[in-house]
Amino acid sequence: MPAMPVLHDSTAAREIDRQATLALGGDGYVLMQRAGMAAWRVLLQRWPQAQRVLVACGSGNNGGDGYVLARLALQSGRRVRVVHPADGGPRTPLAQRACTEYVAIGGHVDVFPAGLDDADVIVDALFGIGLAQAPRDGTAALIQALNDTGAPVFSLDVPSGIDADRGSAPGAAIHAQCTLQFIVAHAGLHTGAALDHAGELLLDPLEVDATRYEGSAPAAAALLAAPALRAWLPRRRRDTHKGQSGRVLCVGGDHGGGGAIVLCAEASLRGGAGLASVATRAGHVPAIVARCPEVMARAVEGTGEFAPMLEAAGVVACGPGLGQDEWGGALFRRVLASGRPLVLDADALNLLATASHALPVPADAILTPHPGEAARLLGIDTAIVQRDRFAALARLVDRYACTVVLKGAGTLVGAPGQVPCVLAAGNPGMATGGMGDLLTGTIAAMRAQGLPAFEAACAGALLHGLAGDAAAAHGGQRGLMPSDLLPWLRHFANPGDE
Repeated sequence: MPAMPVLHDSTAAREIDRQATLALGGDGYVLMQRAGMAAWRVLLQRWPQAQRVLVACGSGNNGGDGYVLARLALQSGRRVRVVHPADGGPRTPLAQRACTEYVAIGGHVDVFPAGLDDADVIVDALFGIGLAQAPRDGTAALIQALNDTGAPVFSLDVPSGIDADRGSAPGAAIHAQCTLQFIVAHAGLHTGAALDHAGELLLDPLEVDATRYEGSAPAAAALLAAPALRAWLPRRRRDTHKGQSGRVLCVGGDHGGGGAIVLCAEASLRGGAGLASVATRAGHVPAIVARCPEVMARAVEGTGEFAPMLEAAGVVACGPGLGQDEWGGALFRRVLASGRPLVLDADALNLLATASHALPVPADAILTPHPGEAARLLGIDTAIVQRDRFAALARLVDRYACTVVLKGAGTLVGAPGQVPCVLAAGNPGMATGGMGDLLTGTIAAMRAQGLPAFEAACAGALLHGLAGDAAAAHGGQRGLMPSDLLPWLRHFANPGDE
């Protein structure tokens, strides 16, 4: 696996903070002052013309960071107001110390609903990583009022109201334009609802080397970004032939589903597979050949015609347009029994969720569910999946003992014994029918080219996300179609040629 930026959960973040404080002689105020100063630097860079600064402070140490920033802003000549909820005055010793120093130089503290004067920028220092439930009524009302001002919001460490571990918003939550994380990056801010609340994510280590504490504070996840592709997709040798790039068999396309399976096959070729075959209904073969003559499409109306195709396949991508009737079910059972590396999506996952279909043990398989499919695979509600995507991923990996790609905002990839990966690519324009079929073929192409299952899933998801971002940048997100990504898949599949 290539080196990737690491993400931590709140337990690890607290442990690193504790050990860093001990290394500094036990005075946590040193780190608090560094955090306030780091935040003040960002505010000056992002909003240099801001003269009216409103700082919303909570009762804990995140509020203390806000009081430090407020003091620095006041000392610089800005007009500063600090506001806190009625039950949210400083309570920790460090926050009280920071508040006292702010007040000592003439700083003023208001209790909400007072204090919400016009501001050029709002600093959100209400909650840090400690949020475990929805904000209470008074704080929720303050959060909503801050969002309603229309002023840009700058969050310290975590947008208040967002769960830093899960990425969910159990209640009212700040919508920030920018969030500055301290010491470590938080896993939850890269997936789920957090992506709509955090804005641009920045990180200041506060002069702390978090890698020193890996033994007692391991990473919760790794961040999948474009540089990783170079390690997975090196420049090809001059004497490469198609057989060395693998053969993908795409299985699906029941009546009315031919488009899904051809998208899957085209993506496998654009992703670099040497050969792509399609097993589908007879009525789809002419259209597939006309659209993409490079795909070897064959009519399969019974499992007898299917056996030679399975025998020749290096990787099987099954599910796009498959359907859940007898035709699709029969092909799916043969796929499961084939012993071939599998990428399963769409109706293959719906069939897998029923009691009559099960993965062999062990299984060389990659599952690619969206949240609804994940919920069916786990027998739970979709809302539960979205409330804690990391937990849902872990349950899927444990139940099916294979690699899983949990799609959605902040796609997650997990596998037995692996640190999960979070995708730093993709956009809302990709929320349209057929994108998953494209992802299935892309991942199958990575597997066909020799990558192990987990790395193939990571590389395929990253390639797909980058292609989606590039396609959206050249025409906008609304109206983006899966076929728009095909040229960009080819582009990003060749990072060594740039």
